[in-house]
Amino acid sequence: MQNTDDLGKLILRVVLGGLILLHGMAKIIAGPAFVISATTSAGLPAAVGYLVYLGEVIAPILLIVGIWSRLAALIIAGNMVFAIVLVHTKQLFTLNETGGWSLELQGMFLVAALALVLLGAGRFSIGGRGGRWN
Repeated sequence: MQNTDDLGKLILRVVLGGLILLHGMAKIIAGPAFVISATTSAGLPAAVGYLVYLGEVIAPILLIVGIWSRLAALIIAGNMVFAIVLVHTKQLFTLNETGGWSLELQGMFLVAALALVLLGAGRFSIGGRGGRWN
């Protein structure tokens, strides 16, 4: 039986990267006003709000192609922590109308990113299995 670990890493990288990238594209289209408002309301400099583009556009692209995948996944995980703290704190211990966790999407993105930090990109990546950050 053939080892499928690398295929699993590829699927995880591409799906997580693609889904996060869609959020980034929406923020490019809508502009940074919402994110800047959230960061400044939390007492952070407005410039921090622009880091969302790093976490939702640049990092997902790196993840999808498999370059610096561990670092890209770490950036995405950090981005999700910021999103949960700045925007979704009130939902942290709540259930949605169908009985699921209100933050199941954000939680899944965070945990998938952490898994990729630990697993790396695998051999089906531009950086290859042996790259230091892959």
